[in-house]
Amino acid sequence: MKAGIFFTGTGPILLLTTYSDLNDSALVAKLDQKGIKKFIAYEVPESLVKEKYGQQFNIIMGDLKQTDDLRVLDYDGHHVFYNFALSDLGNPVFHEKELQVLKAV
Repeated sequence: MKAGIFFTGTGPILLLTTYSDLNDSALVAKLDQKGIKKFIAYEVPESLVKEKYGQQFNIIMGDLKQTDDLRVLDYDGHHVFYNFALSDLGNPVFHEKELQVLKAV
């Protein structure tokens, strides 16, 4: 199980996933399907997330399948950002899908 804070265009979200890496191509594809094409992600210790989110963590964990999946634990960017110290964050994972820029002719 991995927990990660993903900084996206709309702010940070906290995800739980059964993928082994935050840059797993299948996870990136799922995020892309949800409109997240560019992000900076940081792994955070699962034990710390469990400590901070308590019963909400347990409910979301109970909903995760044993196969590759992901769940949003917290999408309130302000809450996610201030709930963790910067020293809690792991090494950053950068992802940027090639963006198509539409130009007016």
